[in-house]
Amino acid sequence: MKACTVPTASRGILNNSMKKIALLGAGGHARVVWDTLHACADCSVVAVLDEDPKRWGEKFFDLEIRGPLDTIRDTSADAVVIGIGDNRARQRVYEQVKMLKIPLVNAIHPRAVIATNVELGEGIVAFANVVVNIGARIGDNVILNTACTIDHDCIIGAHAHIAPGAHLAGSIRVGAGTLVGIGAAIIPNLVVGDWSIIGAGSAVVRDVPAGATVVGAPARVVEK
Repeated sequence: MKACTVPTASRGILNNSMKKIALLGAGGHARVVWDTLHACADCSVVAVLDEDPKRWGEKFFDLEIRGPLDTIRDTSADAVVIGIGDNRARQRVYEQVKMLKIPLVNAIHPRAVIATNVELGEGIVAFANVVVNIGARIGDNVILNTACTIDHDCIIGAHAHIAPGAHLAGSIRVGAGTLVGIGAAIIPNLVVGDWSIIGAGSAVVRDVPAGATVVGAPARVVEK
């Protein structure tokens, strides 16, 4: 794929009017989003916004960090990409973006491999070496982090985060806001409930209740 940002559910073709991007967030995750955007030839980051007034005026790569989201009107940006790793915080910013009716686009690294019939929502970031296979559906505001794999017919709910090196087998349903930790693995046909946490390196072999934290191999509930 050549395009780094794709509006709504489309893929691979960037709306020509949306080449100037404002990055929302200035933490470590935002640095990877920045790198993803700069790996592509069809857009440029023209502003970095952050809610923390202590960060305003600091340098973020070659740009100065500006004020909160509503200052986007003072930039030349056509659209935004959210660079916030925490699921709850990212959801709040996503809802604010929607309320302000600011265009929100996807950031897809050129080395991500996404099957032709995958359904993508909006506000998705997918980093290098991500693989999403045929029939999958990825919800709004999802993070597909470095080298994670999503196999056929999986459904990933809005605001979820699939961490680096996590692997989902076929036909898994991951609920909204869920964090699948680094290096975790989930066997086929399971349901992972909304706003649950899969610990790093866990092997999930049974359904996970909503709001639960599971760890280990096999993964067991340690907190709800």
